[in-house]
Amino acid sequence: MANEASASENLLEVKGLVKYFPIKGGFFGRTVGQVKAVDGVTFSIRRGTTMGLVGESGCGKSTIGRTILRLQDKTAGEVRFNGIDIFALSREELRRLRPRLQIIFQDPYSSLSPRLPVGEIIGEAVREHGIVPADEFDGYITDVMHKCGLQEYHKDRYPHEFSGGQRQRICIARVLALKPEFILCDEPVSALDVSIQAQIINLLRELQKDMGLTYLFISHDLSVVEHISDTVGVMYLGTMAEFAETEKIFSHPLHPYTEALFSAIPVPDPHYRMERIVLEGSIPSPANPPGGCKFHTRCRKCTELCRHAVPEWTEVEPGHFCACHLYNSAEQNARAEAAVKAAQGSAARKPETEEKE
Repeated sequence: MANEASASENLLEVKGLVKYFPIKGGFFGRTVGQVKAVDGVTFSIRRGTTMGLVGESGCGKSTIGRTILRLQDKTAGEVRFNGIDIFALSREELRRLRPRLQIIFQDPYSSLSPRLPVGEIIGEAVREHGIVPADEFDGYITDVMHKCGLQEYHKDRYPHEFSGGQRQRICIARVLALKPEFILCDEPVSALDVSIQAQIINLLRELQKDMGLTYLFISHDLSVVEHISDTVGVMYLGTMAEFAETEKIFSHPLHPYTEALFSAIPVPDPHYRMERIVLEGSIPSPANPPGGCKFHTRCRKCTELCRHAVPEWTEVEPGHFCACHLYNSAEQNARAEAAVKAAQGSAARKPETEEKE
């Protein structure tokens, strides 16, 4: 019964999601490797809440979002929306589900057709999916525009006639018109001025409160994520490093990568001395990630276990998950040490095999 209750609370559940992109090479274009963009990610989002997803560029945040919406195929894993396995749906079933799963893109200008007026941009998908009867169409579009801070006379104007903030409002109105339950916000304010960012964030929060929307909010701006999110997941090189409620993860980060990331948040106090944790080296290639913990090449707390054993995804404290050997139980340490011995034994046997050859 507990599992059924938790399933009903969660609108979206992602289990062991994997997305690899093939690397082609040679004259015949054969697959010579894989870019491990998303490598076994698990999380869930409760109904009517916002999950923030943060991490450095190239860590797989946007790939997760697009795979969840089935804009691209998965390599492995499971994505459930309202208990429905999205990747088990037929083309027609997915088409019927589409209005309930929507996305707000990073660049509001390039995601809007320059050839259509705003009224048609917002209403095109509404007409296609039959969201409202034809005789209610105009009034419905006007009402949606008003909710997003747009006026009725904006219907006949084109995207190039609007500012960046207004264009993003148009994108939000286009999404809202389909009566979605889940919205992927893929860095929706990164291209906007700070004052406009605040307006858009407040608009998203008001719409969530009024309509019970659920968001996955992808961003580089940790201050914005802290302001809008109920839970936060921290990504590194295709894997989830840490996940917890916003207040808990910002006040008590566990993973060394999370600590370094959060230490870069600017504090609006000229007398405050920031203790910045500077990461050494650069991010390894997702096509050839390091063994063991992927972060060990840049971690100041690295141990021998980190170099050879992959850390387990562990609930360190209630609702606070982390993948780091620093928080291993005795059983986890034993399994990690066995993996280290196996790796060292394999490395020792390899030169002997080469000598015989």
